[in-house]
Amino acid sequence: MEAMVFTGPGKPLAHTELPSPRPAETQVLLRVTACAVCRTDLHIVDGELTAPKPALVPGHEIVGRVLATGARVARFAVGDRVGVPWLGWTCGGCSYCLSARENLCDQALFTGYQLDGGFAELAVADERFCFPIPSGYTDLEAAPLLCAGLIGYRALRLAGPATRVGLYGFGAAAHIIAQVARYRGQQIYAFTRPGDTAAARFARELGATWAGDSQMVPPVPLDAAIIFAPVGALVPAALRTLVKGGTVVCAGIHMSDIPGFPYADLWSERVIRSVANLTRQDAEEFLALAPQVPVKTRAVPYPLAQANQALDDLRHGRIEGAAVLVPSRADSGVAPD
Repeated sequence: MEAMVFTGPGKPLAHTELPSPRPAETQVLLRVTACAVCRTDLHIVDGELTAPKPALVPGHEIVGRVLATGARVARFAVGDRVGVPWLGWTCGGCSYCLSARENLCDQALFTGYQLDGGFAELAVADERFCFPIPSGYTDLEAAPLLCAGLIGYRALRLAGPATRVGLYGFGAAAHIIAQVARYRGQQIYAFTRPGDTAAARFARELGATWAGDSQMVPPVPLDAAIIFAPVGALVPAALRTLVKGGTVVCAGIHMSDIPGFPYADLWSERVIRSVANLTRQDAEEFLALAPQVPVKTRAVPYPLAQANQALDDLRHGRIEGAAVLVPSRADSGVAPD
């Protein structure tokens, strides 16, 4: 199969041919039809996440068709269209897994990190961590839902019952979750890179009440702020925008160090919290909600062989929406159910 392979921190992914994988007893084999590109992929390639498997195939926002199933697979059949997210396996028996916090499982394995992912023509995945894709979405449109959507959804939920929500970094996740927030009657205040007028315009197109760069102060205090950009300096900046009792949610898996700030900025029961991974419940809830909104993703397609270009465009903020890789021999790449 055609695949893009991680060969070391700071190095381009290698475009190569690999043996086709075979599904284990509880796995499905997928023909990958689309795989979105996430900032987490960029953190892996740039060496900021330091524990990838050797010769890793990245990619954890996979949409594909089931080609074959392992002997014990019961949830899916050949031909089904499924999505595969970041969380790829958990032990199922630890205190975290048994208390609806499987996202914190110490033995968890992650798609496109410890498990080969979707920057390839074929992929295998544990059937427990695959999800039916809602009808009405093309494969291209659905791929960003599998991480940008899921992490955004979890971050918005952990932000609490906020009326005014700030989103720092208006990329793939923010453009999805802004639509969910608006559907719920929440107001969105979008913070973009300084000088990025295109991102501010995009945010306003999606219904943002206000859009400005991350150095600006919003016109009203916020109830919550979600930080998608991996910039630690945004944490104290976001704290200063909050009402008493407000929450800052750090939604990325990696962030630069948070600088010191006065205790007065945190006082009055303000909260800083992180989002770690996702749960299957998150996936089930969000994939049921997305068609109701309806969430409309803005997907920018790239041939699989141009994965390095997609990563570089993401690194430099040149993508409006989400980059999505499409294998050259994908047989159902953009056809909806």
